[in-house]
Amino acid sequence: MNSVISNDKFHFDYHIGVTGETMGECEVCGAMNVGVRLVLMGKTNVFACQRCVEKLGLATKEVAPGLSRPSFRQGKTTKSRRKNDIMAKQEKELVDDFASRIAAARQSKGWNHSELGKRMAETVNVIKSAESGKPPTDSVVKKLERVLGISLMDYTTPTETSRLTKNSTRGMTLGDFFNQNGD
Repeated sequence: MNSVISNDKFHFDYHIGVTGETMGECEVCGAMNVGVRLVLMGKTNVFACQRCVEKLGLATKEVAPGLSRPSFRQGKTTKSRRKNDIMAKQEKELVDDFASRIAAARQSKGWNHSELGKRMAETVNVIKSAESGKPPTDSVVKKLERVLGISLMDYTTPTETSRLTKNSTRGMTLGDFFNQNGD
């Protein structure tokens, strides 16, 4: 059986053998008309001869049945699946009216932008941009909360849940959303 692989730069004519290997050119060492197979080299797949596969250690690593792949999480222990569930977590997020809260708290203390900036070790521009509605960084939010004695973070609550039909028990998927809204 012949197989032709071509694109703008390369044209390969491979003959598939009995073992699943193909006859062609090794992309690693350049040997011509040798048995090659597709192997992962770095982050790309290349056709390599058996000699290069053995010499460079490109053979696919096989795992014995019943054993799982080694975990790459070093130093982390998974205590509970429940704690890692992002849907179960209630994260705090910046409140919608953060700009007005910052301005009101600053004015109630009788401070100008410069005075608040000095007390927070931040520039006047950071204070003005936060009061104008640009969301501040987490570190600036913590400083504002500490210095002004206000709360700018609040727990998130889901606002809307869409169902496909009144009797459906499953939630809406991305596919369902796109089907309903066109694009």
